[in-house]
Amino acid sequence: MAITRRSLVSSFARILLNPTNQTSPIPSNSLIRPLLGSFSRLCSSNLGIDLSDEEAKRRLVNRLLYRSKQRGYLELDLILGKWVEDHIHSMDETGIKALVHVLDVENPDLWKWLTGQEPAPDGIRTNPVFTSVHTKIMNNLDKHAAPETRATTGQSWVRGWDDFKRGRDSPIAGNQ
Repeated sequence: MAITRRSLVSSFARILLNPTNQTSPIPSNSLIRPLLGSFSRLCSSNLGIDLSDEEAKRRLVNRLLYRSKQRGYLELDLILGKWVEDHIHSMDETGIKALVHVLDVENPDLWKWLTGQEPAPDGIRTNPVFTSVHTKIMNNLDKHAAPETRATTGQSWVRGWDDFKRGRDSPIAGNQ
């Protein structure tokens, strides 16, 4: 879909900026700007945080809830969706900006940082939303999973069993 949008935009721009079409009464910049502006509104970096009235706040909350629950990575959908659902109504503008920053991170990186597989970079580690979600995940892991079943920091998680080696070399528990 994004490729189609990009090709449409570049095609329109090429047609409108064609140097052979000098007699057009409409300036070419006035046509391109609205076209490109409609696509740039979809980017989260341009997400306007308007908490002035209830309708704008409701739309923003719904948009962020959707983004947190429909990431396409089931584990993150469940964890982030529930966390955002529980906390978004008590957030102020800085909290919402921190949430948008976390939602802009790519799924595989965010999952590795939240679960402790890799250390998070400083910019995200100091984010209050990331810190809260990370603490919740690590507390749940400590409560429900034995430490010997987890991978050490810097190593990917693997399946905790091996269907092919069923002998003395097979793991005792988890990621050994």
